[in-house]
This record gives sequence, structure tokens and C-alpha cells, in this order.
Amino acid sequence: MAAFEKIFQDRIDSEIRIEPKDWMPEAYRKTNLRQISQHAHSEIVGMLPEGNWISRAPTLKRKAILIAKVQDEAGHGLYLYSAAETLGMSREEMINDLHSGKAKYSSIFNYPAVTWADMGAIGWLVDGAAIMNQVMLTRTSYGPYARAMVRICKEESFHQRQGFDILLTLSMGTEEQKAMCQDAINRWWWPSIMMFGPHDSESQHSEQSMKWKIKRFGNDELRQRFVDMIAEQVKVLGMTLPDPDLKWNEERSHYDFGKINWEEFWNVVKGNGPCNKQRLDARKKAWEDGAWVREAALAHATKRKEKKAGKAA
Repeated sequence: MAAFEKIFQDRIDSEIRIEPKDWMPEAYRKTNLRQISQHAHSEIVGMLPEGNWISRAPTLKRKAILIAKVQDEAGHGLYLYSAAETLGMSREEMINDLHSGKAKYSSIFNYPAVTWADMGAIGWLVDGAAIMNQVMLTRTSYGPYARAMVRICKEESFHQRQGFDILLTLSMGTEEQKAMCQDAINRWWWPSIMMFGPHDSESQHSEQSMKWKIKRFGNDELRQRFVDMIAEQVKVLGMTLPDPDLKWNEERSHYDFGKINWEEFWNVVKGNGPCNKQRLDARKKAWEDGAWVREAALAHATKRKEKKAGKAA
């Protein structure tokens, strides 16, 4: 076993991707399965706060753009579920784990989207944080995951620009629209910072994931990059970030920022956020309502297989 593990690590160190049929440590398989399925769940649950605004978008153009974005997120979920299935777990098992609360998804989606400006803040901040996390995953060591992330990252960059455009339009509008823009930024800033997860020193998976090159950068480094990026972009909007401690540190060449409310973060992760129950209830209902579609698709596939077998005979 030690010999296999050495060969495996040598391949990782040599930047050779691991494929589904390759030998891998069980812990590597489980770590990838946990991360990829959680990522898939996040894409699917992430459709909910935005889907609620499709019928209330202010213009037909905005409606069409938002529909396209939500459709992209559904596709991302499918790519990722497919990648996770190569590790030996069925999609139904993954979804059952989500519905039971065993599997997690990004805590950010347990916050309500209360105004149209939230569509902008989610695109700019939430998808911006996602891109910061996900670009490195195009180089992750597990092949199916890395390949899925190439297209996902391209589409996420569109999502971030869409969000920034919404906020930019509001920032140039009436005083009421400007106030709406600032309010959305105020509510989504800290949850987006929390998306990067706990400090590396407190993350039970970070060190091993870095060794296996599942991750390329730590949570704290990515969070700092995100803060540096957004602190500059917010100036274009003429808005402010809700952090009195945010200031440029010449010595570090980075922005300093305030303390994160980790109590709130863990409370949401444990299922006690503003919308946890609402989000899971919506996903369970969608799964139950779609049962007839899955049954019909399976019956059709079975019928085609039998017909093909009959012709071959």
C-alpha cells in the first residue's frame, strides 16, 4: 500500500492528473467526493434566491439575462454531479444526503434576496468570490473536476459582470436606487467574505488538500485576494464596503479588513441561517415533483434498450 501511495503522490507532484480508473487513496476519493458534491449542491441551491426574481426583473433584457444565468447554474450542477459520480457515488445518493442535511452547500445561499439590487450584489460579490475559489480548480489534481471547471469559470465570469452591471446602473440612478445598491452591498459583503471558509489553521481539510493539489491556495490567501479586488472595484460604483477597519496597508501591499463573525458563519453552516429550512424544503419539493419525469425517462431508456437488443438478436 505504501508503494502505491508513493507512486500516487509522485504523480501529483509531477502535475499528472488522476483519472477515475487510476489507483487513489480512499481519503483522496472521499475528499474529492465531499468537495465536488458540495459544489454541485451549491450550484443547484444557488438557483433559488435568483429564480425568485426572474418574474420581477425590471426589464425584459434583465429578465432574459437572469434566466440565462440561472440556466448556467443548473448546468454547472449537472457537470459537477457527473464528475462526482466518477468517484463511485450515485446522483440519487448525493441528493438524498443533501435533503437529509448530511451533505452541505455554500452557507451564502441561506441569506434572503430581498431587493432587485441583491441580484447585482450576488453576481458581483458571491460569484466574484466563487471565481476566486474556482479558477484554481481548473488545475485541480482530479481530472473530471478540473475539466468541468474550465467551462464553469468562463460562465461565472459572465455572472460577475452581470452583477456589477446591475449595481453600476443603480449607482447612477435616483437617490432611492443608490440607497438600494448600498444596502445590498452592506448585507452581502460579510457573507461573501465567509464563503472562503475558516482560517487555514482551523480547517481540517486544507493542509491535506494542498498536498494532494486538490486545492492550490489556502482559504486566507484567496480571501485576501478577494478583498483587495473588491476594495478597488467598489470605488467605481461610488459605494463603500461596510467595514470601518478596511484600509490599505502599504507595508503588506494588501488591504487590512475587520474581524469576521465566525459565530454567525458556523451557525448558518449548522442549519440555523435565515433561509436554511426554506432552501431545503424547496429542493425536496422539486425532487418529489420531478419524480414522474425521472420515472418516465427511465422507462423510455429501458424501452429503447430492449428494442435495440431485439434488433440485434
